[in-house]
Amino acid sequence: MTKQQLYNLAEDWFRQQDWKPHPFQLKTWSAFLNGKHGLLNAPTGSGKTYALWFPIILDYIKNNPDYKTKHKKGLKAIWITPLRALSQEIKQSAERVIRDLDTQLTVGIRSGDTSTSERARQRRVMPDLLITTPESLQLLLATKGYDVIFKNCSAIVVDEWHELLGTKRGVQTELGLSRLKGVAKDIRIWGISATIGNLEQAREVLLGPESSAHQNSVLIRANLKKKITVKSIIPKEMETFPWRGHLGLRLLDEVIPIINKSRTTLLFTNTRSQCEIWFQKILEKHPELAGEIAMHHGSINKETRQWVEQAIRNESLKAVVCTSSLDLGVDFAPVETVVQIGGPKGVARFLQRAGRSGHRPGEESVIYFLPTHAIELVEASALKQAVEKKAVEDRIPYLNSFDVLIQYLITLAVSNGFIPDKIFPEIKQTFCYQSITVDEWHWLLNFIVLGSQSLQSYDEYKKVEVDENGKFKVTNRGVAMRHRFQIGTIVGDANITVRYQKGGYIGTIEEYFISKLKQGDVFTFAGRNLEFIRIKEMQAHVRNSSKKSSKVPAWMGGRLTLSAQMSKLLREELYSVQLNEKEQSPEIRALKTIFSRQQMESIVPKPDEFLIETFQTQEGYHHIFYPFEGRFVHEAMGSLLSYRISLLSPITFSLAFNDYGFELLSDKELDMQQVLDNDLFTTSYLIDDLQKSLNSTEMARRKFRDIAVISGMVFTGYPEKGIKMKHLQSNSQLLFDVFRDYESDNLLFQQAFRETFEHQLEEGRLRIALERIAGQEIVWRPCTSPTPFSFPLITDRLREKLSSEKLADRIKRMTAILTKSK
Repeated sequence: MTKQQLYNLAEDWFRQQDWKPHPFQLKTWSAFLNGKHGLLNAPTGSGKTYALWFPIILDYIKNNPDYKTKHKKGLKAIWITPLRALSQEIKQSAERVIRDLDTQLTVGIRSGDTSTSERARQRRVMPDLLITTPESLQLLLATKGYDVIFKNCSAIVVDEWHELLGTKRGVQTELGLSRLKGVAKDIRIWGISATIGNLEQAREVLLGPESSAHQNSVLIRANLKKKITVKSIIPKEMETFPWRGHLGLRLLDEVIPIINKSRTTLLFTNTRSQCEIWFQKILEKHPELAGEIAMHHGSINKETRQWVEQAIRNESLKAVVCTSSLDLGVDFAPVETVVQIGGPKGVARFLQRAGRSGHRPGEESVIYFLPTHAIELVEASALKQAVEKKAVEDRIPYLNSFDVLIQYLITLAVSNGFIPDKIFPEIKQTFCYQSITVDEWHWLLNFIVLGSQSLQSYDEYKKVEVDENGKFKVTNRGVAMRHRFQIGTIVGDANITVRYQKGGYIGTIEEYFISKLKQGDVFTFAGRNLEFIRIKEMQAHVRNSSKKSSKVPAWMGGRLTLSAQMSKLLREELYSVQLNEKEQSPEIRALKTIFSRQQMESIVPKPDEFLIETFQTQEGYHHIFYPFEGRFVHEAMGSLLSYRISLLSPITFSLAFNDYGFELLSDKELDMQQVLDNDLFTTSYLIDDLQKSLNSTEMARRKFRDIAVISGMVFTGYPEKGIKMKHLQSNSQLLFDVFRDYESDNLLFQQAFRETFEHQLEEGRLRIALERIAGQEIVWRPCTSPTPFSFPLITDRLREKLSSEKLADRIKRMTAILTKSK
């Protein structure tokens, strides 16, 4: 078949669906069929799946003219998705084309949800088109004879590449692709990404910066004009002293009319616990919605999640309260409306969620923003600007993640084994390891064979042997089995399975939450009130309870931080308070009472001003700083500042921080003028001071736990018999201390510190923020009492100590006192 005949075949199919191919789809088909690699930048719901399934299938038809009568079995293409929830959707899209074009191709899914019998079937005969996850691809590379499985593979597509970029799963994918390029000589690599700030770099990371694949690649952008409308839910009465959490639920009644007038509504929350609370409260206040509303988050069992996804498609649900588990490209054409509860903390995440509504080319996306405290309306206003300017964040890729590389090398040693001289050039071609030195490479090889210098006397760390041909292989079956169980880079708290005492799986909860429960305690999970009975073999046994509960599981890492882009937009919106009312957004105008009170007590900072407030309460002396840079930067800046102040005079602080600022609380007054005179916001000696101030050793110790798990130094246990988190922690701490005392040049030990600074403390962002403050006029305002800006910070600290009922009462009293005081 000629290329034109192939295009005709595809265009006829589109015509039968009453569709017309977009220019970006035609460009992608052409580039793929011309043997190019590439990155396709296309929004959710634009037809990106067909942009790549089609050329893969057309390429097969071109190379197999008798495709209707003969079928050559074997793997021909791989589609990598970061979310298992998307697999079914992608499979249906592929099957539709395969069936209608009368090919005999087969499609299969390989993920954590794939049954044992299906895996066994795939071992005998692989499907032609395989949909998988980064982890499952690594498991296939841990299979003996993987080179034969992948030999004739002509394409690999990495979907939602922006979600993997900047994570260790992305690094894992880079390594998998480097090996597939070595095995399948004619393979074409493509990524699909929603908009990110650094698209060119995203292509480099996908294909390898110096690789022939990158030189023979294209970046295709889908220039689709998609209208996104942001509507803020503005409270009718605006409190003067806002605090986090309660306002969201106070606006619950504003959400019900939105749900009622839409066919289907997705309510996005930022955390699973928030998701559980909202689902419960909606049903409590509006029991008539029972059966028409559901919940979806990553810890709920697979069957329930799939039922919810299907119910959205069928329009048999009015609303779903969800987390980022429904962020990505599952194709829900009927969803009409999206509600974002609380600031999404990033522009890309917000646009992704907005794209779930009007999820068809040309349709308008409508997203409502519901603030969980009043000042979040500034975020809403900033997001409107971001949508208008199409301002999206960069994703920063990892460099030299030696823990992931060690895991990958053992994966290759478990399957066919590897010759270092052959694998090293492949690894060097990846973005993550482009600067790896020969010395570092030899150290890593030494590590997997001998277990590093200080562990050589312990056999359990010697995993790989070298045969007489110089091939690195795992020969011990126990080592191989344990390694396969532990492939992956997502390290969270140990998960406990939640089951009814009489059987029936409900979902998973992190161990630290369950460990706080006593027998008879009632907690809310998966939309049910459950009574805790006991823990048996890593399972929490529960029964249904009619008692109400205020205990909702919280998941570690649930607190997101503002992205750099979002912080910048937020500051710009805050500065607009100085403009006349006509030039302000409705959200800024709605906050007039708060800003007026803030101006009365202190100031609303201008672009060239940096605000510090001080006041005294019964708790002590409060010193509050407002960089508006996100909680991670504030944690680091607060610690840095308290350390530098302690060098001037002996004083101890407790630190609190949120996305807008941080507080240093002490039992004696601080000479703020001395702080200002001594240039404590300088970037000089930043790394040294940070290490001393933050107890960075303690943070690196926590980071090292993940590195120890990913690199396989610490085993997390067999399924259903996991090792308790405290044991994991103590095992990794022991190793950390050994390396600190006897082998400080250990690459994994050094990596723990590097990642702490680069990724957790965002040292680069902190440096830029300090430089910005150095160029501003520092305005110090001694206040008589808490201001509207400081109030959320103070009440956030109280949250750690008080139950939600007591907190609400306490804040009511505080607000009454403050309101009377003027």
